[in-house]
Amino acid sequence: MIQGIFYARFLPQEGNLTIFLGTKIVAQSPPGCIVPSEGATKAPLLDFDVLQEYIIPRKAFFNRYVTVRDPDGKCSVLGFPVSIFHPKYHRNEFIFNFGLVVDAGLSAADQLPYERVVRRLAVTFAELEKQNEYLSALGGGLVAAGPVCHSSSAGYDDFSARRPIEGLLEIVREDLNNYGECMIPVDDANAINMKLFPYHPVPPQVKGWHVPVAKLRLADVVDDTWDLTMQKVIAHIDGVNDVRRIAFLADVSIDLTQLALRHLLYYDTVLLLDMFFFGSCYAPRPSIHEFIANLDGVVDECAAYVCVMPPGPSSSGGGGGNGGGDASSGSTINNHHFGSRSSAETSPTAHHHHYRPSHPGTPPRVSNFLLVKLMTSFCAGRTVMEWLKVHLDTGFDVLRFVDVRRLVQFGVIKGFLYRVHKHVVSKQYIAALATGQARPSRDANADPLQRYTDGRHCFDQIITEQNLADPEILDRLRNLPLPPGDLTVFYR
Repeated sequence: MIQGIFYARFLPQEGNLTIFLGTKIVAQSPPGCIVPSEGATKAPLLDFDVLQEYIIPRKAFFNRYVTVRDPDGKCSVLGFPVSIFHPKYHRNEFIFNFGLVVDAGLSAADQLPYERVVRRLAVTFAELEKQNEYLSALGGGLVAAGPVCHSSSAGYDDFSARRPIEGLLEIVREDLNNYGECMIPVDDANAINMKLFPYHPVPPQVKGWHVPVAKLRLADVVDDTWDLTMQKVIAHIDGVNDVRRIAFLADVSIDLTQLALRHLLYYDTVLLLDMFFFGSCYAPRPSIHEFIANLDGVVDECAAYVCVMPPGPSSSGGGGGNGGGDASSGSTINNHHFGSRSSAETSPTAHHHHYRPSHPGTPPRVSNFLLVKLMTSFCAGRTVMEWLKVHLDTGFDVLRFVDVRRLVQFGVIKGFLYRVHKHVVSKQYIAALATGQARPSRDANADPLQRYTDGRHCFDQIITEQNLADPEILDRLRNLPLPPGDLTVFYR
C-alpha cells in the first residue's frame, strides 16, 4: 500500500536571490506526509531533513532507481531522480524526483510492482517536461526552475487548463491503492496509465516424478480460449498423478507437460509434491508444534481433509480395536486407547480422546489427540508401511478411518512434514567422476542404473525414468558389477 507520494525538485535559487535552497517538496499526497503543511492532521511519515540528500542525491544516482529506508525503520522511500540538461534551465539543468513512501517491511519482491510505478512516473513526467515544460512552467501551482522557454505549440500555452500536480498525485495514490491501476488525463494530449502487476518469481523446474496439486478448482476457471495442451494437462491433475503419468494420460509430450505446469506454477495455481509410496519416509519439521497446539484450528482442518468412511458397518467394541458403532447411524465409535489393546470397552471419557460423534452419512471424526499422535509419530528411517504397523500393533487400524496419503499430503503442504529421500552412491563411480575418466554408463553394455549412483538422484527419479519398483531397483543394484560394499543407500 502506498502511504504517501510526492514530487520533489532541486531549487538552486528563488526569485532574484541566487541562494542555495536545495531539495524542496513541491507537492505531496496526503498533505503533510513528507513535510508539514497547512491543514495536515497527521505528523510526517519520515524526517525529511535527514533523507533530503537521498531524495535529490548526487549526480551518480541520477536516472537510477533508488530506495532509502527511514532511520526509524518505519517506511521506505522509492524514487527515480531525473536530470534534464538544457540551456533554458538555470545552471543548464532541471532536477526532480517522484517518490513513493511504502512500509519498510515490504520485501524486495513486494516492492517490485511499486518500482515500476516510480519508473513510469519519472519517464512520463520527464517526457512532459521535454514536450511542454510541464514541471518547470509557471502557473497552475507549479514552480519555475529559472529562465524558461515556453513552447509555442498550440494548446501548450494554456497552463490553467492543465491538472494541478497535487491533484494528479492524489488521484494516482488513491487509484493505485483502491484499484491497483490508474488512467488519468493530464491534458488534451497526454495521460498517465499505470497498473500494479504482482510479482511472480521464476517457477522451479518441473521433474517427471513431481506430483502437481491444484490450489483452486481449475475446472471452474478454464475455458475454451485456453491453450489446448493446457486444457488436456489440467484434466489429469488430481493430486495423485505424477508428471509423466499426466503426460501419458493427456497424450502430450513430457516437455510440453512440464512447460504447462511451470506456467501454472508461475501464477501460483498449483504446487509440487513428491510421489506417495508406502515405502517412503517422512519426518516432522520444527513447525510440528503448531499442529500439536492446534494453532488456528489446523487439527480440525486436518480431520476434515483426512477422515474417511469405514468400508462397512462394524459391531460396537469389536474388530480388534478397529471401530465401534455404525458410522452411518451417527453413533460414537469406540476404539482402543493409544498404546492399549484391552480397552475396547472404554468409558465415555476415553472415547472423547479418540473419536467424536459424526453426523449421519459423514465420516467418523478422528479426535485431535489421535491425529496429533499420528502426525508426530513419523520419523526418518521409518517407512509409511512400518508406521502403519506400529499403530496397528497399538490397536488402531489407521487405514480404516484415515486416508494416509491425504494425511501425509496435508503435513507436507502445511510444512509439518518433509520427505526423506533415498539415494544410492557408488564409491567406484564417484572415483571415476573425480578422476575425469569416462562414465561407466556411457558404455553400451553398462547397466542404465549405474548413472544414478552418484548420490544426486533420488529413487523417485529412478522409479519414474526406468519404470521400476523400489524392490526391483534394489535387486538391480545388487547385480551391478561392483566390488562388495561399494554401494551405499542413504536417506536425506
